[in-house]
Amino acid sequence: MDRVWESYDWGAGYDELFEAPGTPRAHARALIEALSRMDTADIEERKRRAELAMLNLGITFTVYSESSGVERIFPFDLVPRIIDGEEWTRVEQGLKQRVLALNHFIQDVYNERKIIDAGVIPADVVYNSPNYEQAVAGFTPPNAAWAHISGIDLVRDADGTLYVLEDNARTPSGVSYVLQNRILSTRTFPSLFAEAEVQRVSDYPRVLHDAVRTLNESGPAVVLTPGIYNSAYFEHTYLAKQMGVQLVEGRDLAVRGGRVLMKTTRGMIPVGSVYRRIDDDFLDPETFREDSMLGVPGIFQVYRSGGVALVNAIGTGVADDKSVYPYVPAMIRFYLGEEAIIPNVPTYRTAETKAREYVLAHLRDLVVKPTNASGGYGVVIGPQCDEQELATTAAQIRENPDGFVAQPLIRLSTCPTLIDGKFVPRRVDLRPFIVFNGGEPWVLPGGLTRVALKEGSFIVNSSQGGGSKDTWVVNGTS
Repeated sequence: MDRVWESYDWGAGYDELFEAPGTPRAHARALIEALSRMDTADIEERKRRAELAMLNLGITFTVYSESSGVERIFPFDLVPRIIDGEEWTRVEQGLKQRVLALNHFIQDVYNERKIIDAGVIPADVVYNSPNYEQAVAGFTPPNAAWAHISGIDLVRDADGTLYVLEDNARTPSGVSYVLQNRILSTRTFPSLFAEAEVQRVSDYPRVLHDAVRTLNESGPAVVLTPGIYNSAYFEHTYLAKQMGVQLVEGRDLAVRGGRVLMKTTRGMIPVGSVYRRIDDDFLDPETFREDSMLGVPGIFQVYRSGGVALVNAIGTGVADDKSVYPYVPAMIRFYLGEEAIIPNVPTYRTAETKAREYVLAHLRDLVVKPTNASGGYGVVIGPQCDEQELATTAAQIRENPDGFVAQPLIRLSTCPTLIDGKFVPRRVDLRPFIVFNGGEPWVLPGGLTRVALKEGSFIVNSSQGGGSKDTWVVNGTS
């Protein structure tokens, strides 16, 4: 290939765009050749224009761990990740299968408990989860749909095997960046994009609105945000605009006469559905945390009586607890009578004695994760730790064995990424988004490719220094 790729070497793992040094994968050949025809100045100028567009569009996120709490521009890499359409068909089937099983599971554990009575999953795993909400026991939401929007994180190991790393069934974020990345990508490579037959992502706002709106058509749908200081506030505002609905905070809503009403310049009007981006604990101070200033007092009782629909349903977090994750393949067999199309990463629950003993003896080789955390916080990567860090982790596991799981380190696949004017390999994962309303799940083609911008890093989360790429699902390989 051209000199721009002469020094590109991803090592012994799996690269998403190259099958061998200097040999692009068939579905990525057109992109690699197009980049080869550009000089460094041209590439840097395209990157500069993309970053300027992000600044003008206000595509930001907030890092809570920083004392300043300021918003940052979400890093965007202009080299897209490309997925062959044939592979995507299998991925799509696996995602639909998983979301169906997770929704069956949530409905079951809050009602008939068949999977627990059958001994498929231990009762303590479910009922000791901090995400299990006793308040919705015995409740069934419209269409028995609980996790209306899911983000399922996928990773590829060094041998090319694709795994589900974790399930996000509460308030998964990132889809706004998928939509914005596509706009930036088409501006960066307009002719190439047009020729590549890339599956479109622009249908997502319509599909989302239809799913939310049809749950309760007694009034308009709204997006409920915690406010401007939330890390995903850009996404909340963007999705509300794209869906054509009002963005509201808790103070904009009130409960009167068994309905949820929205304050407007024309007076109070009833709301049918709420796409809420507020966690369960903060949603209703009368039922959950009484000190919450973010939610709507009384909304839970209206929800239980059918006066308003909530997306996602309260209590869905029980399905994405990391202690529940190891049992998802068994859920798929139990509820659907099928084997999982996309496998789990092997996982050890340190709450189990034998698993804990194994983990403590092999900490150097494992990744340890808190069972109730997200965003990459609290993750301990054994191969990158010193002895003191390992000793501290071991002590934490012994003190709170229910609070952790461990997995072998997945040598995440890489993708060419522009760093300081050169294409270098950086590790990536993929978060596809799935919309479910009781029928067949709908999968957004591609999803959010997150990239670890720091050399050697396995953490792709934006809160930990990661960025994102556009994800092209292409129909052909020519």
